[in-house]
Amino acid sequence: MYRAVIWDFGGVFTSSPFEAFARYERERGIPVGTIRRINSTNPETNAWAQFEQSKVDIDGFDRLFLAEAAVLGHTIPGRDMLTLLSGDFRPEVIEALRRVKREYLTGCITNNMPHNAAGGTAAGRSLYSADIMKLFDVVIESAKIGIRKPDPRIYHMMCDQLGVKPGQCIFLDDLGPNLKPARAMGMHTIKVESGPQAVADLEAATGMKLKD
Repeated sequence: MYRAVIWDFGGVFTSSPFEAFARYERERGIPVGTIRRINSTNPETNAWAQFEQSKVDIDGFDRLFLAEAAVLGHTIPGRDMLTLLSGDFRPEVIEALRRVKREYLTGCITNNMPHNAAGGTAAGRSLYSADIMKLFDVVIESAKIGIRKPDPRIYHMMCDQLGVKPGQCIFLDDLGPNLKPARAMGMHTIKVESGPQAVADLEAATGMKLKD
């Protein structure tokens, strides 16, 4: 039934940056959830959205994010966010990708930062880790194409490049809003909340044994 498995990167192959956001907030006496609130306000035009589509550079992102935080009464430089994006690798999910690749086409759709911003951070190094990225048949990066999830065009672009129909795809992401358009066009979606849960759900969808 399925021919392709499409993956998000951050929050799927690595632990969620939300954990780092919460730690940053606690250390500075900022209400936990503030950063997520900023990121979810005006999600199509806010600082994150513009940065992930390369519409602003790192200085512009820093300035815009700081202004968005100020609306809520907090001082949070955008540059601080870049240091929080890396997470711990989930080896069980990486192993699942290796096994899935034996039988399925594989793709990665990632909302990412421009390379010149990501390159010096742990998040950037994680994203472009060659031993993981070589396992994908197609990689689509928001910062390169100027389109980001959940814009439906990015999912159709992946299907076109893999040569499959949406109904032939399984898509994994840690954010519900990114799963919604994929599901609407016919993809089987898996919301990633932990490594073991993601692997178990993918095993159920593919019928493959993805762990020892």
